[in-house]
Amino acid sequence: MSSYTKSFKVPFWAQILAGLVLGVLLGWLARNQDLSWLTTTLEKVGDTFIGLLKLAVAPLVFFAILVSITNLRKVNNAARLASRTLLWFMVTSLIAVSIGLVIGLLTNPGAGTGLTPKDGAKPDETGSWIDFLTGIVPTDVITPFTQLNVLQIVFMAAVAGIAALQLGERAQPILNLSESVLELLQKALWWVIRLAPLGTVGLIGNAIATYGWDLIGKYATFTADIYIGCLIVLFGVYPALLATVAKANPIQFFRGAWPAIQLAFVSRSSVGTMPLTQKVTERLGVPKEYASFAVPFGATTKMDGCAAIYPAIAAIFVAQIFDIQLGVGDYLLIAFVSVVGSAATAGLTGATVMLTLTLSTLGLPMEGVGLLLAIDPILDMIRTATNVAGQALIPVLVSARENLLDREAYATADGSSLDEPRGAEREQVPAAA
Repeated sequence: MSSYTKSFKVPFWAQILAGLVLGVLLGWLARNQDLSWLTTTLEKVGDTFIGLLKLAVAPLVFFAILVSITNLRKVNNAARLASRTLLWFMVTSLIAVSIGLVIGLLTNPGAGTGLTPKDGAKPDETGSWIDFLTGIVPTDVITPFTQLNVLQIVFMAAVAGIAALQLGERAQPILNLSESVLELLQKALWWVIRLAPLGTVGLIGNAIATYGWDLIGKYATFTADIYIGCLIVLFGVYPALLATVAKANPIQFFRGAWPAIQLAFVSRSSVGTMPLTQKVTERLGVPKEYASFAVPFGATTKMDGCAAIYPAIAAIFVAQIFDIQLGVGDYLLIAFVSVVGSAATAGLTGATVMLTLTLSTLGLPMEGVGLLLAIDPILDMIRTATNVAGQALIPVLVSARENLLDREAYATADGSSLDEPRGAEREQVPAAA
């Protein structure tokens, strides 16, 4: 009986897909039949799922970054791997923001919407370069955790990790404790991830019940631009890089990474998806020690969707609504902000801080943010899916270039069963060629 049940176990990706379909149906039913109790139920289910994900964000980010930095001591040519990782982060961000700018200039997303500057409103929180730079360093060690300031948590974790490397063996007891705490947090978060199909029903259902299709209609061009831009990067740029740089089968990459991409789409949180992203990355043949550095680093800084495509198109949208002409210098500034300032998004749901950082750099009205807040949850799904795909892609590219990628593991990666690590996941990293 147990073997029969096991053979009919529903793959995780199929569970997520079923949740999407059921969520759309329930959301449509709640909206068209005016079932307020169903809308409330869907909202509570979705909010509870996101709340559980966020509950572990602060300690997870701290210990993941700390442990990932110290794990680099086990990797040959660690400095080379870290620099190559950062370089590819910047290259792919530059490609993504260029695609966003081209799409925005070709489609004029702000034209014909019927929106005016009066429809906008300043956001409660805004970002500027001064805020970004001064906000990295916390004033105390408690506030970043209570207020979920991920950028400051990353800073403290990086300092602690570098200090631990300098102390050497004397820091080993702290490192052992940190690794145990990280494993505990990842295990607990894994239980939450298993609830993703149920959370999907609530999140998607509430979005449909609350917004329907009317809101998308008003922002039709802008919404299409974001989705098309992300899809071009996701299924155009990334496969091209895999085929040319990594000399790897792009279809196989998506087979292995798809569970993480799906979860990112519904959860809208790169950090919340991070344990699953790391798991699928390791199963794609990336050495564990390197993946444990690259994935947490990417989950807080690698944002092709939220920090490249979105602010590029959104800046053009806002400029058109406020009838402000952008020049070549402005477009270069958008590219600069996207490549350098992506850490401002810090892996949390939404990209408002990155957008305000871009608008303030260009001198565009902050009221433009208010024009986009209503549609943001719908856009954030595809943005986050693109982010997470990129966070899994870069370690594969770097590992392949450095002759560290386990090609056999990559060729057999399958995301249908994600309960236990596979034997192909290696504990030690061979010397780089």
